[in-house]
Amino acid sequence: MLKPETAEKLEKLKKFVGSFKNAMIAFSGGVDSATLTAICKQEIEDVLAVTIKTKATPSREIEKAKRIAQELGVSHEFLELDVLKIKEFVENSNERCYYCKKMMLKALVSVAENRGFEVVFEGTNASDIMGDRPGFRAVLEEKKVTSPWIKFGVEKEEIREIAREMGFSFHDLPSLACLATRIPYGLRISPEILERIDKAENESLEILGVKNVRVRDLNGIAVIEVEQKELNKVLDSQRLFELRKCLHELGFRSVLLNLDGYGEGSAKNYSAFKLSE
Repeated sequence: MLKPETAEKLEKLKKFVGSFKNAMIAFSGGVDSATLTAICKQEIEDVLAVTIKTKATPSREIEKAKRIAQELGVSHEFLELDVLKIKEFVENSNERCYYCKKMMLKALVSVAENRGFEVVFEGTNASDIMGDRPGFRAVLEEKKVTSPWIKFGVEKEEIREIAREMGFSFHDLPSLACLATRIPYGLRISPEILERIDKAENESLEILGVKNVRVRDLNGIAVIEVEQKELNKVLDSQRLFELRKCLHELGFRSVLLNLDGYGEGSAKNYSAFKLSE
């Protein structure tokens, strides 16, 4: 059963989204956008989930979005964008997320307007806006884009609680950010680097048998991060040798393991990192 304060927020959110006759939803397939989509499907007659696909989108996120859209029984489409056309993105400035999100939202709004959707919903939650969030500034600037979780102060753990209460498999899914977050600011982003990171993470998940992983690309040095509770799976010599061999074959010149483990926001630990070419 939901906590009373969470249940109250949810009822207000349902009433709000139900005031629209139709809606398009920015759908990554993560717990935030998926739970929001599930609620909208209950309250709105015409709902379309749209997943943005770019060179920086993890391939496993694409597969996850397909699977979860099927679980929800919602109309689902992909929209491909070339974020590598954005100079600030390629140069990997600390405003990278702002410019990338701006492009994505403009594209979604354009599609929504052309197809007669009243509103575009996106899944940023009340926990996400702590500190500097360049991407959310872009959300605030798009008048046709609304963030219902923030509007009603719903935090991440409350969303997981709602998804669990609704009986969805994705209630405990780990967060999965864009591949560019694995590259410290100031190190140039290329399609080759993004592809290398994507392959490295997919291989790491299979070899290590963990639930979540990040492979930071520090100018050709791979830093592996897993959650603290899964470090025991990684500290196995056979797995480590296999992983090292695999990542060297992908083009990494060194492979390191971060014993502090992975946590949301851990990319900040590398913000001052810079290596000569």
